[in-house]
Amino acid sequence: MPHLMNTYNRQPVAFTHGDGCYLYDEQGRRYLDALAGIAVNTLGHAHPRLVRAIGEQAARLIHTSNVYRVREQELLSDRLAALSGMDEVFFCNSGCEANEAAIKLARMFGHNKDVDQPAIIVMEQAFHGRTLATLSATGNRKVQAGFEPLVSGFVRVPYDDLAAIEHVAAINPNIVAVLFEPIQGEGGIHIAHGEFMRGLRHLCDEKGWLFMVDEVQCGVGRTGAWFAHQHAGIRPDVMTLAKGLGSGVPVGACLAAGRAAGIFKAGNHGSTFGGNPLACVAALTTLDVIEQDGLLARAVELGSAIRGGLRNALNGVPGVVDIRGDGLMIGIELDRPCGEIVGQGLADGLLINVTAERVIRLLPALVYADADARQLVDKLSALIRKFLGA
Repeated sequence: MPHLMNTYNRQPVAFTHGDGCYLYDEQGRRYLDALAGIAVNTLGHAHPRLVRAIGEQAARLIHTSNVYRVREQELLSDRLAALSGMDEVFFCNSGCEANEAAIKLARMFGHNKDVDQPAIIVMEQAFHGRTLATLSATGNRKVQAGFEPLVSGFVRVPYDDLAAIEHVAAINPNIVAVLFEPIQGEGGIHIAHGEFMRGLRHLCDEKGWLFMVDEVQCGVGRTGAWFAHQHAGIRPDVMTLAKGLGSGVPVGACLAAGRAAGIFKAGNHGSTFGGNPLACVAALTTLDVIEQDGLLARAVELGSAIRGGLRNALNGVPGVVDIRGDGLMIGIELDRPCGEIVGQGLADGLLINVTAERVIRLLPALVYADADARQLVDKLSALIRKFLGA
């Protein structure tokens, strides 16, 4: 037995290599990957431009230190600022690290305003990470259990409910920020309405709060915009990124703008590995390929085709509650727990995921071909019909 901590409920398969949207196991069997490492492998597997860029950078320089300037980090910060309209970027290695930075930034923002006990509004069913602070911000009691005492300073409200936030605003003078996901991934593919986001932007401006979006799973082109909040025509004060930014190479980012910019000073925050040359080149290459290959438009086209295909294939099937999503972030909600369908998919050569107990989550790479999308619809609809006994 390997000497691994038993922290994952792993599927009984190990992969040796990948090609595009396919993975191959130790016996050479091929699997259609509809999960992309949980929204990580934006460009699929072994994308030739990414492989070449990583190899060339590794041959030049992998890591120095943030004690020095890092040219690739500067280039990536400028690129992200241009795409998002944000003013400054802190680089780290993961989504939870990016969200930790956002939480720290919000607290310092509050203290700068003489708020002794700054509080952040967060959402039910949210997921922001597994460090102690991000776990405390997360709206899932199951993942919090056993890690008490949790970090204080979070006020929880229902998702996509502006009236609930307005109520908190009226009774809690310590609120300094709101943190939410434009699309909840772990929570079951729930999408915030544009009206909610625009109303929340206005409320944050009115109250002088920070409007903070966690785009770790829904960002970097997955919904057909560079960042999911852009569909609502707004700009946040803080945005966090990770997952798909490096197409498999660990990199995270916390971006700030407006009243959130300039809060962190030298020594307030840091990361040993954050923004290393290798990770930044992977992210720059990912952004280049998305832009040059028109993958934002493809995410919209493919997502619409997959959702439409599933709706047609599962029309009238008892037990199918909803098929929803935006771009290539898709959820199929059933009327019962369906975790076992993941193993059934594996046996059929399809890699999927179940979240929130009853929602089959699809997060395909942005490089899917039309034939791959059709295969996904055919395989998954047959699996669901069989699972539901239809």
